[in-house]
Amino acid sequence: MNKLGLYIHIPFCKSKCLYCDFPSYACIEDYMIPYAKALCTEIEKASINKVFSSIFIGGGTPSFLSIEALNILCDALKKVRKTKDVEFTVEGNPNSFTEKKLMVFKDMGVNRLSIGLQACQDRLLKKLGRIHTLKEFTVAFKRARNLGFNNINVDLMFGIPDQTLEDFKESLEFITKLKPEHISSYSLIVEEGTPYFKMNEGGKLKLPNEDEERDMYSFARTFLEEKGYNQYEISNFAVKDKECRHNLIYWELDNYIGCGASAHSYFNGVRYRNINNVKKYIEQISKGNSVVEENHRNLLKEDMEEFMFLGLRKTRGVSIEEFKLKFNKDIQEVYGDVIKKYETIGMIILNEHRVFLTERGMQISNSIMCDFLL
Repeated sequence: MNKLGLYIHIPFCKSKCLYCDFPSYACIEDYMIPYAKALCTEIEKASINKVFSSIFIGGGTPSFLSIEALNILCDALKKVRKTKDVEFTVEGNPNSFTEKKLMVFKDMGVNRLSIGLQACQDRLLKKLGRIHTLKEFTVAFKRARNLGFNNINVDLMFGIPDQTLEDFKESLEFITKLKPEHISSYSLIVEEGTPYFKMNEGGKLKLPNEDEERDMYSFARTFLEEKGYNQYEISNFAVKDKECRHNLIYWELDNYIGCGASAHSYFNGVRYRNINNVKKYIEQISKGNSVVEENHRNLLKEDMEEFMFLGLRKTRGVSIEEFKLKFNKDIQEVYGDVIKKYETIGMIILNEHRVFLTERGMQISNSIMCDFLL
């Protein structure tokens, strides 16, 4: 089956988390309705003659959109052609998943939710600049379950300032008792341009050290496996058949189209990106102009690099046969030396079908991936 993803970017947030470097903005709610209308115009144009196997509404905080804006979006998305078994995800903050909004999502065709918890200690949530409590998360999760959402992801973070291994264990234990179908567990990265970056530069962030962070990651892998979650990607764990199919499109270098301010697309070997500025995005769409800010046709070597370092994020790694089919080249001919280098030190395994990272390789995956640049 041909896989094609649709990503829709919602740039609104009630307030920005202190670690967030995503293109999202607080205090621009006045743009919600015009943005939703502009977005629908772009979606309509982008989806001509296309059938999507996955849709992902991300942000920002999609669940922060007003009911009116959501209804505008709902009408447009009902007209989009989808495969029978489409995976349709919306992500959001616990305190904005109200019953009314969840009903609109249901009506829209959403069948998967992604709820950002990050930690189950209110003191750590406060530290991150999150605007919800553990109690609000629990209410939202149970509300979604009661309304029939049977595919839910929960986001958890480790490496948070002042977080101990015990804190992280407590979060994992709490979450697994609720039995979501999917858990994303990733480490905090202090990104340039964020309040956290300034605080860190000024010595005001007490971050866990590398060993503590490694222990947290190691614990998550073992603990989640015991609880029936299969790790299928560096930061992602799922019960059987509930892997995020939309993210797999990114990691397998399949086609996807992004709509909305700052959305990225990869289609038939071309990567392109929309303008960031929300006001400018609305203006350009209303004039019938393109909102694409830059595009780049990938060279063969760039496609091969991306296929490798996205594919190696998955625990199954990269298919040798698929590499041959995609690029008409033998993987050994292109990457034989690099594979051998890491195979020798027990970081990579090569069998007759696949190339994948070992557990040790996963822990230092970033430095390994760099070697796959041609």
